[in-house]
Amino acid sequence: MSEGVRVRFAPSPTGPLHVGGLRAALYNYLHAKKNNGTFILRVEDTDQKREVGGSYEYIEKSLRWCGLNPDESPSKGGDFGPYKQSQRKNIYKKQIEILVEKGAAYYAFDKAEDLEMHRKNHEKKGKTFIYNAHNRLKLVNSLSLDKKKVEKLLKTVPYVVRFKMPDNKMVVFEDEIRGKIEVSSRELDDKVLYKSDKMPTYHFANVVDDHMMKITHVIRGEEWLPSLPLHMLLYEAFGWEPPVFAHIPLILKPTGKGKLSKRDGEKFGHPVFPLEWRSGDEKHLGFKEFGVLPEALINYMALLGWSKEDNKEIYSLTDLLGSFEIKSVGKSGAKFDFEKLLWLNSQYIQKMSSEEIIKRFSSINSGKKFNLTKEAVDLIKPRIERLANIDTDFNYLFEAQEPELALEKKLLNDDSRSFLKTYYNLLEKSFESASQLKEDLVQCSKIGFGKSMGAMRLCLVGKLEGPDLFELMMFLGKKEVMKRIHSVIA
Repeated sequence: MSEGVRVRFAPSPTGPLHVGGLRAALYNYLHAKKNNGTFILRVEDTDQKREVGGSYEYIEKSLRWCGLNPDESPSKGGDFGPYKQSQRKNIYKKQIEILVEKGAAYYAFDKAEDLEMHRKNHEKKGKTFIYNAHNRLKLVNSLSLDKKKVEKLLKTVPYVVRFKMPDNKMVVFEDEIRGKIEVSSRELDDKVLYKSDKMPTYHFANVVDDHMMKITHVIRGEEWLPSLPLHMLLYEAFGWEPPVFAHIPLILKPTGKGKLSKRDGEKFGHPVFPLEWRSGDEKHLGFKEFGVLPEALINYMALLGWSKEDNKEIYSLTDLLGSFEIKSVGKSGAKFDFEKLLWLNSQYIQKMSSEEIIKRFSSINSGKKFNLTKEAVDLIKPRIERLANIDTDFNYLFEAQEPELALEKKLLNDDSRSFLKTYYNLLEKSFESASQLKEDLVQCSKIGFGKSMGAMRLCLVGKLEGPDLFELMMFLGKKEVMKRIHSVIA
């Protein structure tokens, strides 16, 4: 095994990059860079029936947006390519022949309908059909047939290559997160390694590629944990040293029940992809278009399963490189809390200059003809949670809004209208500074400071929210403030 740390993120190009995949890429990237290692992007496209056009390009673009740039990839190249599995067929063919010659794999000629019949017969008896040592000699394969028959079938019918699972062997291995795991081979079937279309299955290609590319650490989702005994046995069969494994926990739905899926974005009202995804009539908003900064998204994704004892929450990518430890990742799934992500996003926004906020706002709203000024951003910066739709989230800065009907009925009675008329008259004479505007409001208010503020905010904002009232008045200017008050009391 290579002395330097080498990790890979190996997605299938079957659609956009989900946040679960993004976190796996992030943890791989952090582990590599913390150890002065290499981060590889490998595309696992052996199941070409499920491939969706544009997926690989989208994945690569998403990683770049997040600052997770691969050192080796299909587009960048490297010394261990090709980096697309569909281009490595000759490698797999050679290795599967070696495995068959070793007696660790065999040819199987069973028809799909016959295997289905076996499954149904087992179900009727309350049993589970497993293709392994207890029944493989009763099935149609190179272990149960004579050599001449096998040679004939290899030339005339479709076949697969199956792994010859050891009989009654205890497979023992260590996982960096899960600890020691033991599985009996009797519970495992003779998995197909090489399909009838002459393409490898995920299991076989994964092990071969990780060895050939000198991968030292495999960091992936816990859904692959049941596959690990087979992978370990494949390494053993080849006589290869296995990499270190770490299976990270699932990202759960906001409810905490079940894995966060690609469909949950629309259901819970927030994105689950880094960038906007379009395929045919399918369109999904990404975090970028929603106004979430890549810095905030990476910060949040790191915390979904990992934390330090000091409970620190704000981490730049540089901070993460100094702090992240794969062994500190927990075993339990983590709920995707969108409100927490927005809070983190707001923390990053507040550290940015108003000019940078305007620049980023413009980059994700290029289709809008809207002039966001520095003065406006200075006023609302502490309240911005996301950069998209500042013009609609803070629409009262740019045009008068109708007061919310329920609040109008509650707040605009005879006393409050009398106050507004008195204050209106004072403003006509003097409109010089925020402090002076506040003093004048206190002077003419007979309904209490809080109620007076509420009535004015309803006039200027249309609801009971927004920045400092008197700073807002100075931003809007005398003419606009008078106009908005008059539209309410007229």
